[in-house]
Amino acid sequence: MPVRSLPLDDPGTPPLTGPLALLWWLARRQWGILLVAVALGILMFACQAILPALTGRAIDGGLAHGFGPDLWRAAGALGVLGVVSAAASAVGHRFDIANWLRAAFTSSQLVGRTVSRSGHAITAELPTGEVVSAVANDALRIGEVYAVAARFVGSIVAYGVAAVFMLRLSVTLGLVVLLGLPTVAVALGLLVKPLQHRQAAQREASGRLTTLGSDTVSGLRILRGIGGEGVFNARYREQSQVVRGRGVAVATTQSWLDALQVLLPGLFVAVLIWLGAHMALAGEITPGQLVATYGYAAFLGWPVQNATMMLQAATRAHVGAGKVINVLKVVPSTGARPATAQAPDGEVPLVDETSGVTIEPGRVVALVGADPDESARIATRLGRFDDDGEADTPVRLGDVLLAEIDKEHVRRRIVVAEATPHLFSGVLAEELDVHGDQDEDRLLAAVALADAHDVLDSVPDGLAGELPEKGRSLSGGQRQRVALARALLLDPEILVLVEPTSAVDAHTEARIASRLADARRGRSTLVVTASPLVLDHVDEVQFVQDGQLVARGTHDELLSGAAGALTAAAYRRVVGRHLDEEAAEDAAPELDLLEDSVTQGGGRP
Repeated sequence: MPVRSLPLDDPGTPPLTGPLALLWWLARRQWGILLVAVALGILMFACQAILPALTGRAIDGGLAHGFGPDLWRAAGALGVLGVVSAAASAVGHRFDIANWLRAAFTSSQLVGRTVSRSGHAITAELPTGEVVSAVANDALRIGEVYAVAARFVGSIVAYGVAAVFMLRLSVTLGLVVLLGLPTVAVALGLLVKPLQHRQAAQREASGRLTTLGSDTVSGLRILRGIGGEGVFNARYREQSQVVRGRGVAVATTQSWLDALQVLLPGLFVAVLIWLGAHMALAGEITPGQLVATYGYAAFLGWPVQNATMMLQAATRAHVGAGKVINVLKVVPSTGARPATAQAPDGEVPLVDETSGVTIEPGRVVALVGADPDESARIATRLGRFDDDGEADTPVRLGDVLLAEIDKEHVRRRIVVAEATPHLFSGVLAEELDVHGDQDEDRLLAAVALADAHDVLDSVPDGLAGELPEKGRSLSGGQRQRVALARALLLDPEILVLVEPTSAVDAHTEARIASRLADARRGRSTLVVTASPLVLDHVDEVQFVQDGQLVARGTHDELLSGAAGALTAAAYRRVVGRHLDEEAAEDAAPELDLLEDSVTQGGGRP
């Protein structure tokens, strides 16, 4: 393929001043293959434009001298032009597709990069449907304009060649060509503006429809629980009709454009042939020149079609570029401002100054909170996910504010695995190894550490097996353990785990707790949990109330009241709930056996 491998290593930084600026920037990014495509398009159309003139000359030569050298030379020239035109068309088509793919994939990469870096800001500013459509539709529309550019430029050259020949043949016929084709093009262009407005309206409605659909599917379980699926189905049906109506409006304008695209060039051909025939009868032009006139009349309909296609493609690309720019303008929730401080070298404490929670270098720490949501917010702050929202809750890495350090550096040193695991479709090994630099032994070791062997059994082909979207073929506990294995594989300097065992049974949790503490011993680690099975294995427990650190020590020390009677009572209330839950899980098998014996015996025990 005449283009560098896609996707690109770096899609670049585009201007966001407007659709035309973005389209011009994309053209400059691929100027090499674009110029080759245009050169081949000019060559192909120039050959096609010369064919009618050469054909007319061959006819006149044959009528005057019979099957002589002139006729054979003309026939040979026609053959050469045909071969060159065919070769230029075949190779040029490859470059046209390369231009289309390059522009479309660059646009898709830009959107993907913005989404991946924006955090929650993307969903706060744009509906999901807008983002999906930017990749699924708009990027392809942008690429289309570069695919037809070479044929459009070649058509202009062909029009010039035809006009020169027709002027040399007859001033009258030449003026018909020079004035007639622009008149046809202008008439067709009058429909482009309303078509653009209607396409933009349809694109807007389609984006809202996609958003409604994704919201309905993602919340289907909740909707069924409250009996609200009918309301959302009605909204989707109503929006579908809006999209349908606007699609009909687009199709109506498009149909007029398509009809005039055939009718107007046809009228132009009829006028040109009528004039040429009368001039031939009057002896003003030769039979061969009449044939050439007909050839140009038929041929020039092709450049008109290409010009119309270019107008349509440019219109769609302009609309699509505007939508893509809307996505690219989203300011990331972190990293929008340049770094202003150098990150400290070596292992240093990570401190949430608002609460007082601290991860000391090399320590495995548990964070227990009376309010689990508050504990999760503290853990999330430690990963720096919202510069503006967390401006009043500073976090320091050593003596440097986390918000002042380069975001990519923060991501390399600090990894936060949230309570709700997010899995993607694809090969299980690639889901675990996000950087692609781990061997199979390391992957299996991480799976064992997260006690996720059953995941390998449930996924066909194990590590080489495919996970569906969101890992929906796995149970909640399996998804959680896959996410835990993924986080452990990264082996960051500082690892923050939010409720990593909340969806597993007590026996599995005990195994994970022991292995996790051993694996991360000597590495800075914070685990948000209130499970005694985990708390027994950590180096230190930090207890938070009302967003403030009130006690720290081992699990046993906090239970025994070393931090004070009131604090110990509050701590016991928090961890006691988990003790009761674990006791219930341990007693569940015995209760099941007891229930079975009562059922079989037909009476009370």
